[in-house]
Amino acid sequence: MAAIHERLQADCLLLGRFPLCHLLLMQDANYPWCILVPDREDIREIYQLSDSDQQQLMQESVQLSRALVAAFGPDKLNVAALGNVVPQLHVHHIVRYRQDVTWPDPVWGRLEPRAYTEERLAEVLTLLADKLPADFDWQIKVAMHGPG
Repeated sequence: MAAIHERLQADCLLLGRFPLCHLLLMQDANYPWCILVPDREDIREIYQLSDSDQQQLMQESVQLSRALVAAFGPDKLNVAALGNVVPQLHVHHIVRYRQDVTWPDPVWGRLEPRAYTEERLAEVLTLLADKLPADFDWQIKVAMHGPG
């Protein structure tokens, strides 16, 4: 198992696993913001993954994107693999609304991260649990209301 970069560990909560990727939740309640991190050593870019891992990453990104849209009904879902600060390949999935405080600007460096309250975190996790595939491997305790 590839180690998750220390910056991602510090900034995120590990939710669980897809077949290829770890699923993280950015600990910033300003936006529902998830990150996929492929469980592969020394990968910085998507093209460095094998062809089958590239396809699996795309499939998992689409599953996560559909879950986020179904759970949160955003005006826009930003999906990006940047890596300017964290060199390990990771793909951001950020729910955006026209009324959010940084719209239409990028989220990076605009606001201090806002901590989740226990109630809001439980709500976000429950919404995701109801929309992610039933076979998603949760690493934390989540109240499940839907299949799974």
